Amino acid sequence: MMERLSEKLGYRFQDEDLLKRALTHAGADAAHSNERLEFLGDRVLALVVSETLYRRYPGEDEGALTRRVHALVRWEACARIGEDIGLWDHLNLTKAEAAGGRSRGPILGSALEAVIAAIYLDGGMEAARGFIARWWEAMFSDSSADTRDAKTRLQEWSQSRGKASAAPVYALKSQDGPDHAPFFVVTVKVQGYDAVAGEGGSKRQAEQDAAARLLAVVAPESSA
Repeated sequence: MMERLSEKLGYRFQDEDLLKRALTHAGADAAHSNERLEFLGDRVLALVVSETLYRRYPGEDEGALTRRVHALVRWEACARIGEDIGLWDHLNLTKAEAAGGRSRGPILGSALEAVIAAIYLDGGMEAARGFIARWWEAMFSDSSADTRDAKTRLQEWSQSRGKASAAPVYALKSQDGPDHAPFFVVTVKVQGYDAVAGEGGSKRQAEQDAAARLLAVVAPESSA
């Protein structure tokens, strides 16, 4: 199975234990989880994305480049790449986590960042840069992509309605799970529409999930 995944990743590990750790969620093995790798991978990804965008879009100012970076390093973007790779089938998860549901995206995004860190530690920056260049190419090339996150898009949609009372209101509904694998449920509501719930491994992720789900209801053309 590791052989097939290495082929899909386009990188062969010298130390396969690094890859195994990158695929291990904290819920399944807190002592050998991918959380530290996720931390490092997030930074490696941000550096490579920032450098690539700096070179590819010489006419854009700092603000525009910052929005692009945020869009390309968000967990949603990482989860999309994880889905393309088929990473989910290789993760070490608890039975509850393996069931997926709305927690699948954040778990995938975190694991993909951990894989980037594992590649970086095993093969250096050039190996990590090559992986990111391959899998992020379509997003790098899409100069027309909407770089706003879901909360920003929902906020701007609500403001366009011309009523201050239409601003989204977020509320923490629940927080469960152990410290190493928390699970948040957040609701968001705008005037005239029922509240919608979102889930995630952090409050921020849950808010983004809720905003995206509400956008799909109130403004489908803005939810993509």
